Amino acid sequence: MCGINGIAYSPASRRQVSEAKLIAMRDILHHRGPDAGGVFTDGNVGIGHRRLSIVDVAHGAQPMTYGDLTIVYNGEVYNHADERGDLIARGHVFSNRSDTETILHLYAEHGRDCVEHLRGMFAFAVWNAAKKELFLARDRFGVKPLYYVHDDDGSLFFASEIKSLLAVDAVKPQLNYNALPDQFANHGTSGDETLFLGVKRLLPGHTLLWKDGRIEIREYWDLKFEPKLEPMPDADAVETWREMFRRAVELRLMADVPLGMFLSGGIDSSAIAAMMSQMVSEPIKTFSVAFDERGANELEYARIVARVFKTDHHEITITPEQFFAELPKLVWHEDEPIGFIASVPLYFVSKLAQQHVKVVLTGEGSDETLAGYGRYAKTLQLLTLGQKYEAVTPSFVRDAVRGGVATLPGGFGRKLGRTFLSREADIENLFFDNFGVFPRKMQRKLFSRETRERIGEDDPYILQRSWIGKTDAEDILDKLLYADTKTYLHELLMKQDQMSMAASIESRVPFLDHKLVEFAARLPREMKLRGSTTKWILREAMKGILPAEILERPKMGFPVPVGKWFRGEFKNIVDEYVLSERATSRGIFDRDAVKRLVTEHDSGANHDERIWALMNFEIWQRQFFDGEAAK
Repeated sequence: MCGINGIAYSPASRRQVSEAKLIAMRDILHHRGPDAGGVFTDGNVGIGHRRLSIVDVAHGAQPMTYGDLTIVYNGEVYNHADERGDLIARGHVFSNRSDTETILHLYAEHGRDCVEHLRGMFAFAVWNAAKKELFLARDRFGVKPLYYVHDDDGSLFFASEIKSLLAVDAVKPQLNYNALPDQFANHGTSGDETLFLGVKRLLPGHTLLWKDGRIEIREYWDLKFEPKLEPMPDADAVETWREMFRRAVELRLMADVPLGMFLSGGIDSSAIAAMMSQMVSEPIKTFSVAFDERGANELEYARIVARVFKTDHHEITITPEQFFAELPKLVWHEDEPIGFIASVPLYFVSKLAQQHVKVVLTGEGSDETLAGYGRYAKTLQLLTLGQKYEAVTPSFVRDAVRGGVATLPGGFGRKLGRTFLSREADIENLFFDNFGVFPRKMQRKLFSRETRERIGEDDPYILQRSWIGKTDAEDILDKLLYADTKTYLHELLMKQDQMSMAASIESRVPFLDHKLVEFAARLPREMKLRGSTTKWILREAMKGILPAEILERPKMGFPVPVGKWFRGEFKNIVDEYVLSERATSRGIFDRDAVKRLVTEHDSGANHDERIWALMNFEIWQRQFFDGEAAK
């Protein structure tokens, strides 16, 4: 796990890369790689690297050169030893045993198709001095980040974090108004756009080739759901999935440094603990985090798993004072407003783990690939009932019912407002908009008139809709999983990467082993969602291995009681970052709409995620646009 950066000036610009500029880009990423740093320059091209040493600690320094090729790389490729054997048989000679060198030789052998041989998480850049080409690649799910700026004269800047690009004025910080609807509906931007005008991300499963100032982007991998696997007995499917999962966990134990795992007590992390316990000789080091509040403390479940598998267990309980004290710094680490409230406790547990290990395994990815969220079952039920309702009910009656629901007071009216009685019975209305932070109707009130005029496309779900149109999935559930894998999951993975790397620790995600995900995608619906049972195949695979209390508990997410804090002793934070003159005078949001939102929350309505989004957006602007240092 590392940080990478680079500059490729267009030949037409006649500029040469300054080593000092390259180092400035590199060293703002020191937290991503405190162990070592290096740079390489070749006239108009330069690349830099910060290293967190995990594999072949004594060797493997970067940038690494082989012939005319030089690489900087962030991530882990778990099958590199197998690929190395094939390369040696083809005549390649290796100088160390790092996965970095394996990628370099794979590129020498296969060119841009080298990515198809890699099993793991990665973002890397290879400079081909002979061809004067710079090649960038990102892993299939986007576990590792990669941002870039391609300016008007054809020059390319890239880095693991946006702040690295800003450090050398690749762009001046400007708000990307077109990204606002996406940002405020979906916890973050969903496609290649970011909130910084001119800064893009290389999408997961894509490569970028820069040559003579021009870029060519290609997709090399996509998740396929069809054709479905040949029907097999449930027991056979469960056994196959379990063995593939076991292998995914085993591969992610590759390290020359201590490793552990984040243990929430949910089924995902507990399943990883169960598999790890069968593969290591020493007790697994497990790490958990919680709050003092009773409803936000699930340590009892983590302790059950720790006792069953005899782990070396560590816990941290954080206070709201600690939570808010760290928030500005974490927004700086995220580069954009923090989309998920649970990012903050993730940072704290990463800091705890960093005192004991350098690598952790985590449970991200199970929900989006095995239908773990309750919203999937709810959406399928609403779609089925809604389509029947629309088929037998005249449109004028539906309009009358919709109007009646809109007048109903309180929570009952709000609940009916999220059903087919108030919404069109389609995926866009009953899934995307129904579970958005600020759905379309609220956004029309949230943004000021000036902001609405500056927003080019005000549809916050245009990207989600395009993914639904692209997938080969025929089952509605598979369509939802595909869209979430391409969008919602990406933001979760960025949370995981940035918060763990803020603590200089590497996180690995066995549930996103691409071979495991590809197998699950081609399973029928009932292997993922059976009745109201989510992640059916995972639960079956863990029967007799995990305690019943873990297998049968409903999904909780990570409870963070910010809604209560915003109403109570920490309301001053809302006053400062949401309601203050400094915040409202920016003119991005309608003042009355924001005040009304906070008033409703104070009166008992649940707007915690919305206030969180507004608060983080203001903190982010103060840091990156106003130049206010993170505390």
